[in-house]
Amino acid sequence: MHVVATAGHVDHGKSTLVRALTGMEPDRHEEERRRGMTIDLGFVWTTLPGGEVVAFVDVPGHERFVPTMLAGVGPVPAVLLVVAADEGWMPQTAEHVAALDALGVRHGVLAVTRSDLAEPGPVVADVGARLAPTSLAGLPAVPVSARTGAGLDDLVEALGRLVHALPAPDAAAPVRLWIDRSFTIRGSGTVVTGTLDAGTLRTGDELTLHAASGARRVRVRGLQSLGTAADRVAAVARVAVNLRGIEREEVSRGDVLATPGTVDATGTVDARLELPDEELRTPPHAVLHLGSAAVGVRIRLLDTDGGPVRHARLTLDRALPLAAGDVALLRDPGAHRIVARARVLDTAPPPLTRRGAGRARAAELAALSTDRPDGAALLARAGTLRVSALRAMGAEVPPDSVSAGDFVIDAAVADRWRSALTTLVSALPAGGGEPGIKVGEARAALGVPDDAIVAGLVVAPLAIRNGRVVDTRRTPDLAPAVAAAVDALRADLAETPFAAPTADRLAELGLGRRELAAAERAGAVVRVADGVVLLADGPERAAAVLAELPQPFTTSEARQALGTSRRVAIPLLELLDRRQLTRRLPDDRRTVNPR
Repeated sequence: MHVVATAGHVDHGKSTLVRALTGMEPDRHEEERRRGMTIDLGFVWTTLPGGEVVAFVDVPGHERFVPTMLAGVGPVPAVLLVVAADEGWMPQTAEHVAALDALGVRHGVLAVTRSDLAEPGPVVADVGARLAPTSLAGLPAVPVSARTGAGLDDLVEALGRLVHALPAPDAAAPVRLWIDRSFTIRGSGTVVTGTLDAGTLRTGDELTLHAASGARRVRVRGLQSLGTAADRVAAVARVAVNLRGIEREEVSRGDVLATPGTVDATGTVDARLELPDEELRTPPHAVLHLGSAAVGVRIRLLDTDGGPVRHARLTLDRALPLAAGDVALLRDPGAHRIVARARVLDTAPPPLTRRGAGRARAAELAALSTDRPDGAALLARAGTLRVSALRAMGAEVPPDSVSAGDFVIDAAVADRWRSALTTLVSALPAGGGEPGIKVGEARAALGVPDDAIVAGLVVAPLAIRNGRVVDTRRTPDLAPAVAAAVDALRADLAETPFAAPTADRLAELGLGRRELAAAERAGAVVRVADGVVLLADGPERAAAVLAELPQPFTTSEARQALGTSRRVAIPLLELLDRRQLTRRLPDDRRTVNPR
């Protein structure tokens, strides 16, 4: 499927033209048909002679409904620009083209309507000249009359050429569906619609709904595309999504359905502004349009010098799920003009508190080699971030960062935290009680947000044993008989460190239930499972062995590499997963987490 939005001045025949092309009525409301003008978004479709399906988003042309027009155009890759031969270029033609130019829309067709009422040539020439400095330069023009049918075949051919020129969508990309309608169907519940410009939706998918009230998880109960039920819909497509677990009143135009963990809502961004006229004053307040959303925004210019490209801190009246690289437009509704194209550069910008911080920040943004934020700079600023949060900002994970479960840590910050952790453990009194410090207590002492980060900081001679960070150089405080039994166990495992002794052998060694509990408290052994005992450093040694295997590996490959039985290998691998030394994949293979 291909999706094309209409654009053009009110009463230039946009709805009449798509009705003639599709045989369908784009105006959904009785008031629209009564007044003869589109006041909301309409959706109709047709199949071209070559078999391509084209869906039209029919937008209103009246100046009072520009926000609705932008909600329809925002996620759409191509436009059918409509100009009447008997009236030519008009004020809303200009504002629609300015918006399309700001959004970077490059693909489209110019339909010169009502060509039976006036010679279309002068309008074709005039519009072509006006489009020359915009992203729509060189748009093919087709004179047409919806009343007589003249030129409709030529327009269909032009649309066929248009859809073949459109870039292929990324059906494997994360989903971010901007919602343009929501309603209730009896027996089904809440349904939302939008233009899916990337990714794939499937029934049963769990998605994050980013709404005005906050983010929440919802599930896809059903899907339709162009009136037909489907189990799977890939971009580009007009899609209706039946949601489970949400009321109609909780979702509205401008909300977003997104793949969980791929984008975060933010109320403050830094952006590069491209001004259509550098002589015009940039107002302190405007409306930001992106996708189907329209949100008030405060603009703080960071550059001290003028020019066609500026950098600004944008503070939104409502948080939106934005990503670095997003292109939005800023509109001044009072002046009926586009203020700027805004390209989002940073969705988690630093505070600007010191004198001169704005100018310094503008220089940082101007120095960016791409429109993506510097992952290393973001991580250094935060110390540690979830991988999903870093990627939601549009940044890549720095190669020298330290992995810690779902988190990554800046390398320099990790060195400082490791030093503090070593000092913390070294300061503990020797002898008596359990060795080391509980992981949770270490997390609180270091001031880090998650136990997984503590685990990521632990390197030799420190280790995590029985939920405690211990110094492996310290001799466990054991009763003589238990110490002798542990020494005997150590001798048994010297050549085959993962061949856990049987229950009978443990009894022969003098390691009954009470002795094992004492040895485990002292950090001398680890009970992998009931009746499966290894030396305390067994899990770390196992992870080191498994790291030498081609990644990922199967349970059978792990068992052979460790030289042990399934009785030991399966619970040992599960222990490694819990300690985040390994990660289990959906196909039951595993990889060793980098340290």
